[in-house]
Amino acid sequence: MINGFYPQYDLEARIQHTKLDSWGDIPSARMNRIEEPATTDFQSVMSGLVESMNGSMNAPDNLLKDVMMGSENVDIHDVMTAIAKAELTVNIATTTVGKVVQAYDRIMQIQI
Repeated sequence: MINGFYPQYDLEARIQHTKLDSWGDIPSARMNRIEEPATTDFQSVMSGLVESMNGSMNAPDNLLKDVMMGSENVDIHDVMTAIAKAELTVNIATTTVGKVVQAYDRIMQIQI
């Protein structure tokens, strides 16, 4: 606050859009994104998550190939952003699998 003035920022309008926002199957990470599940079937949800993870894992390789081929549509910053997203995806998947295994072990230890 400066002399009773509270700044009002429209943060969503100030976000610069990158080439990753419209690239392939990578979902945008921008604000106000709400995903609605298409189905409640566990198998289809899990297969969708695995396909999404596979897409985010392949994105850095595809972008790097485009950069090395001299494409002007992709720059090295997009590659680095895709690598960071892929690393985060792997960390989240690893943590999730660990938690599921822990829950399964706890359930198996329950005495009936």
